[in-house]
Amino acid sequence: MNVTMYDKLLQLPLFQGLCTNDLTRILEKVKLHFQNHPAGTRIHRQGDTCDRLVFLLDGTLTAVRDDAAHAFVLSEELDAPFIIEPYSLYGMNTRYTASYIARTDISLVSIDKSYILTVLAKYPIFQLNYLNLLSNRAQALQQKLWDTHIGNIYEKLNHFLLLRCARPDGKKNLRIRMEDLAALIGETRINVSRVLNEYQLQGRLELSRKEILIPDLEQLVVGPQRKTDGHLSEE
Repeated sequence: MNVTMYDKLLQLPLFQGLCTNDLTRILEKVKLHFQNHPAGTRIHRQGDTCDRLVFLLDGTLTAVRDDAAHAFVLSEELDAPFIIEPYSLYGMNTRYTASYIARTDISLVSIDKSYILTVLAKYPIFQLNYLNLLSNRAQALQQKLWDTHIGNIYEKLNHFLLLRCARPDGKKNLRIRMEDLAALIGETRINVSRVLNEYQLQGRLELSRKEILIPDLEQLVVGPQRKTDGHLSEE
């Protein structure tokens, strides 16, 4: 393994803070599975069992979440470095919550679940990184759930997207009927249509039949603040 690969591994959240010697000792005991996949390859399917940690070292993945119960499909682009659902490795439901498809040529490395407790957990830094990662996600989801139906229609739309995305930035694509989106955020179809068309005029999203393309969620969310009556506030 060359120095560049060491550097990439040390950039990953679970390995940050480890020295090169510690990482070397870990790699002597843990079997790593390196894989390269061309664009278009399906890495995992939503509902598959999560039995390993999978790290995206290079390239871009598309995560696709299909919510059949509420009739929408949300996809987002995830750039390296990225860990695929480390929170799905343990707990009552150890299945992937999304499908993952290579958007570009990608490089992955994976670690079997059996090595997490037998080797990696013996390193306090790894333990702390894993706990921080899970705690940060739990805290972020708690805040998102609290905010979901609070605020004006702009805030409700933002919260709907933020709650369901792995990252609060980057390209997102939502396939949903306008009336279904309105029902999910507790608004009327007319109001949702008006706001989405306003966003489109501002260049912050693109609308097509049953589809909303957001070039960068962060730019959508941090746009001009709104009053509760739906008008732009003074900046």
